[in-house]
Amino acid sequence: MKSSQIVEIDRRLPIGAEIFLDHVAHFVADPESASRALARAGFAPTSISIQVNPDPAGGPPRPTGTGNITCMLDRGYLEVLFRTADTPLAREFDAGTKRYRGVHLAAFAVADAAATHARLAQSGFRMQPLIAMQRPVETPSGEDIAAFRVVRAAPGEMPEGRIQALTHLTERTVWQPRWLTHPNGAIGLLDLVIAPADMEEAAGRFRRFLDRDAYANQCGMAFRLDRGRVQIVSAASLARLFPGLAIPDLPFMAAYGIAVTSLERVVACLQAGHVAFERQAGRVIAGFPDELGVGCWAFVESASALPWRK
Repeated sequence: MKSSQIVEIDRRLPIGAEIFLDHVAHFVADPESASRALARAGFAPTSISIQVNPDPAGGPPRPTGTGNITCMLDRGYLEVLFRTADTPLAREFDAGTKRYRGVHLAAFAVADAAATHARLAQSGFRMQPLIAMQRPVETPSGEDIAAFRVVRAAPGEMPEGRIQALTHLTERTVWQPRWLTHPNGAIGLLDLVIAPADMEEAAGRFRRFLDRDAYANQCGMAFRLDRGRVQIVSAASLARLFPGLAIPDLPFMAAYGIAVTSLERVVACLQAGHVAFERQAGRVIAGFPDELGVGCWAFVESASALPWRK
């Protein structure tokens, strides 16, 4: 276990026993509409990609059942997932979107997916097999792949959504410099805010999943990672943080923090894109456009300005 007093690491990928908040994903019905919504908020989304798993027998890759669009940040990224085929993963996607449209996935980067898979199994989680996943990506020199090893607990083990760990195998194709510049100045994924059905029970599970101790703050319980945080809040605390946000169901991945170079750039993009927002001290709070589901962004120049970090 690591202390909540660790110094946050400014690096794209972890080494050793480090764990980073790597990306979050919106589950959506229409990827093209979702991409336009991200652009209205000032992000520069990538093109649509269909995810596949390599065939261990050497045959053609097999569809995972989902495709994606990403908004690559210098530290971490945002993802949009959509259904592409009838597979077990797609049926998990369907179960999530029946509860609400919005963020249903949080992925944590680790250096050794196999070791993390073994640790989680030893911690009492029912696990799915370790997964080799890839998706085609365009690069300036032609088509290539983005490859990952993905660690997932069995469905239902983490009722908040698809809570997973992964090891990146192809940093150069995932973080291409041409995708890292956004009109709104976004540069990093900071924190994820989750309202669970049961605070104490959820805190215990996340403690085992993340291998980190929680610490109490005024909003609930927080897990400070080597980069990023997971903030667990009650429904009442969530209502105080975001008074205009209606909770569709519990558990609920409600909001996430984005580091930006300039709040003025954020405001200009949101105004131009007709995305509703509220300017507060040191931050801008904006509800997701309908195409991205239910939830909020908190844009900040300094992570200390995130409302749950007070």
